[in-house]
Amino acid sequence: MLNAAPFMAFIPVSDLTSARSFYSEVLGLQVTDENPYAVILNSGGTMLRLTQVDNLQPQPFTIAGWEVRDIGVVVDALVGQGVTFTRYDGMEQDERAVWTTPGSDRVAWFKDLDGNTLSLTSFAT
Repeated sequence: MLNAAPFMAFIPVSDLTSARSFYSEVLGLQVTDENPYAVILNSGGTMLRLTQVDNLQPQPFTIAGWEVRDIGVVVDALVGQGVTFTRYDGMEQDERAVWTTPGSDRVAWFKDLDGNTLSLTSFAT
């Protein structure tokens, strides 16, 4: 039923102005619209809505992620923008905080200004 319908994603944020700056200026996503309740961005053709949430409680798991061709290049670019990548106890991560899965995919995690966990993934094939 929904297989032909465009997908959109929502990320809860506590301050739309700060979130707009982070997602557009730091992550490089294009703002396509905004209103008092949301900032709408284009992320590779997918609509991403930053939604104002009062009393936001970030979850301890990844809520959104991007598939990237060369994770090292993207990590380095984001570090240059001030992004800090997360290291997790018990996971072998390289000097960039990138973890290689048993299937050879590569994953790195970082947080937005609200503490939402975001990820980058380079698939092995």
